[in-house]
Amino acid sequence: MVSEDWLQRRTYHHTNFWDIRWLLQQKERQGLRISLCLPTYNEEKTIGQEIVIFKAELMDRFPLLDEIAVIDSGSTDKTCQIAAEFGADVYIASEHLAEYGVYRGKGENLWKALYLLQGDILVYVDTDIANIHPRFVYGLVGPLLANPEVHYVKAFYDRPIAHSGQLRPTGGGRVTEILIRPLFSLFYPELTAILQPLSGEYAGRRSILEQIPYPVGYGVETAMLIDIYQRLGMEAFAQTDLDRRVHRNQDTVALGRMAFGVARVFFSRLRRDGKIQYDGELPTLMRQFEFADGNYRLRECTIEEIERPPMIELEAYRRKFYPETVASASEAQAPAADTA
Repeated sequence: MVSEDWLQRRTYHHTNFWDIRWLLQQKERQGLRISLCLPTYNEEKTIGQEIVIFKAELMDRFPLLDEIAVIDSGSTDKTCQIAAEFGADVYIASEHLAEYGVYRGKGENLWKALYLLQGDILVYVDTDIANIHPRFVYGLVGPLLANPEVHYVKAFYDRPIAHSGQLRPTGGGRVTEILIRPLFSLFYPELTAILQPLSGEYAGRRSILEQIPYPVGYGVETAMLIDIYQRLGMEAFAQTDLDRRVHRNQDTVALGRMAFGVARVFFSRLRRDGKIQYDGELPTLMRQFEFADGNYRLRECTIEEIERPPMIELEAYRRKFYPETVASASEAQAPAADTA
């Protein structure tokens, strides 16, 4: 059941955290580092503006952020060049942890950010936002700095749809309302308290993010919510109203593919959690029809939703962030000295 008490206690507005000096004091008092991850693929039109605003307000003016990094999926435009010129650290996802395989997708970038960035708190912000503002960061970081019981914060907002050059005031979040909210209502009813489960902006503590698997594609946001919920329960979550988000909207065909990937991830967790029984592997072939030249044409697309293991399981990660545990394990495995 949705808890009205939880909604009252854990739902914020970004104006609750307008005092960035106070946030900075909390960050320093707690000895935390905060990293901003901007996952990209061909975002040359908006990436520069995002970096300029975040860097000017949240690094140069108030050092709330310790690093701003672009994790790129192999852009063919000037995304990486622009990002570097405006002062962000730029990483090409395929060039890092390649020994564990290489995949393309937002989830892949978020997963590798755990290895590449240093923060105790990681903030993820999409890079197609036209009305970017510092609130997209401080509104998400605020609950984590204010309450040690909060481990993961989701954004919600009004999502206008661009149509014929004009903005409609509502209509975004279509996959959420048609797919995710009904499925959560059926199988994870407490999670229906999360107002926009598929929002692309969220922040979390490394201590939980490193413990969960990451689908490399569309299902990463859904997986995060379910997996953190199963480990820590609703008290680990908070959500912040960021008012309004204007971004590039996808067409129905693209949303259908997104929904397919999200559904695969969702049903894999239902089976894992013992909520359904399903033998064999879930299908990966998505079938759609498009109308062109007076005819309907079948289109088929393979969507696998490969999942990366929890980052903490990788020796390369443990060696970088927890070298003492790797050393201890090596000593434990070493043969005993011959004292005879």
